[in-house]
Amino acid sequence: MSTTTESVPAAGVAGKLSALDRFLPVWIGAAMVAGLLAGRWVPGLDNGLNAVTVDGISLPIAIGLLVMMYPVLAKVRYDRLDTVTRDRRLLWSSLALNWVLGPALMFGLAWALLPDLPAYRTGLIIVGLARCIAMVIIWNDLACGDREAAAVLVALNSVFQVLAFGLLGWFYLAVLPGWLGLPQGGLAVSGWQIAKSVLIFLGIPLLAGYLTRRLGEKARGRDWYETRFLPKVGPVALYGLLFTIVVLFALQGEQITSRPWDVVRIAVPLLAYFALMWAGSYALGAALGLGYERTTTLAFTAAGNNFELAIAVAIATFGATSGEALAGVVGPLIEVPVLVGLVYVSLALRRRFTVVSR
Repeated sequence: MSTTTESVPAAGVAGKLSALDRFLPVWIGAAMVAGLLAGRWVPGLDNGLNAVTVDGISLPIAIGLLVMMYPVLAKVRYDRLDTVTRDRRLLWSSLALNWVLGPALMFGLAWALLPDLPAYRTGLIIVGLARCIAMVIIWNDLACGDREAAAVLVALNSVFQVLAFGLLGWFYLAVLPGWLGLPQGGLAVSGWQIAKSVLIFLGIPLLAGYLTRRLGEKARGRDWYETRFLPKVGPVALYGLLFTIVVLFALQGEQITSRPWDVVRIAVPLLAYFALMWAGSYALGAALGLGYERTTTLAFTAAGNNFELAIAVAIATFGATSGEALAGVVGPLIEVPVLVGLVYVSLALRRRFTVVSR
């Protein structure tokens, strides 16, 4: 792999995007509003959407997530993953940001900004522990990050999520508050519950993407696969994203719209968290000389969170109408528009980096 200094004006990048990509913030905003209004005004919609679940997640959301992730994982060049695994700076930085800094930062923000709201505070801490393995694939791809690096870091997060989520939940909700003389809590979650979530929402689209590339290239060649097949399936990822957002917010529309001040209180530490994690990760990647693509991947994988897991755990432990569950629900309400905005910030910053060419 060679390195070149690439100067790409932000307007030039935006000009190459399709209408779907270029106006993505508009479509996402419309999807969020449509979901919220439907959840608020359509009687029984939440019960209908929750009639069938997959590992505690509504079946329509599960389908949307799988559809959303498959095209991006089909784009990954799996024969290049070894170049990512050899980059120890990227791997160790990702582990430190995701499993040391991220949970600690959310713990600090939750206690500093919600000292009088223990249920919301606990919900935010759970969000901070659930590292992203799904939507980050989309944000990274839209920002022209390194797909192969994203696949490796998401897989790494998945392994640590299975091993560390329950342990870190016990530490941040019971042990650390005890050391600091603060009220203590608890978290009831099994490693198998988390493993199932990882196997379903990452394992299935990852396997499908890998087999599609292997079989497609074997049958028709890489040129056909990348110039004919991928452009046809690529837009499906964004359709899946928009569908998922509509369903997600429809399920929680009444809860969000009926408690606006609570949503504002929860949103403040979330905004601070996403901004600090993304900017700090970007600064670290630039300081390490990772180049634009891998710096972008590092930033988005560190800033994003697995809201599906956080919501499922909060509901299973505290109940669907609990404050902890509401905090989990507000997570994507803030994360989605913020990270979409950061996609465009990344594209604007692209010309400042040494880009690792593919």
